[in-house]
Amino acid sequence: MRKNEIVDFGWRLFIITFSVALILAVGNYVTADKIERLNIQLQDEARKSVLPDATEFKNITLEGIGQEEYKMVQSVYEGKKDGATVGYTVNVSPNGFGGAIDMIVGIDTDGKITGIKIVNSSETAGLGSKAQEPEFENQFRGKDAGSSLKVIKNGTPREDEIVAISGATITTNAVTDGVNTAANFIRENLLKVKGE
Repeated sequence: MRKNEIVDFGWRLFIITFSVALILAVGNYVTADKIERLNIQLQDEARKSVLPDATEFKNITLEGIGQEEYKMVQSVYEGKKDGATVGYTVNVSPNGFGGAIDMIVGIDTDGKITGIKIVNSSETAGLGSKAQEPEFENQFRGKDAGSSLKVIKNGTPREDEIVAISGATITTNAVTDGVNTAANFIRENLLKVKGE
């Protein structure tokens, strides 16, 4: 190959690379707002599913509220209906078997867990992924946020117990830890203030 052919080849490669990068940048610019709106919509739907009495949600600033001991807490929203607070939703990310489990926990103003929703998870298919099934998630509904939930292997659970997913104890413990953390956060930082 002669020098002119190498330079010509280099320019062609540069133009192709630049064109592809430009197309990707334009595509990202065009779709970024739509993706952001879709993510907000999915998060709102998840919040509504765990706190169904709420008709609107307001983000609560976490600055200065127990951040050190609640590193798992990502965000907190106040759920309202007709201007009155009906409860709170807490985004938590406990570490499961396959990594972080992004989930939302709903807690009403009476201190009861109104539901949980796993938004994103990398848990093992057929085992830990069963944490996203209603049969598992519904175990938490109605539990007292004031009691620390414990995991049992099998049997009929008491008020403060959750039955583990068979073969996925690590995932079950992680989800339960996330629920306990969310409940403690709400009880110590928001419900306590309401009752004073």
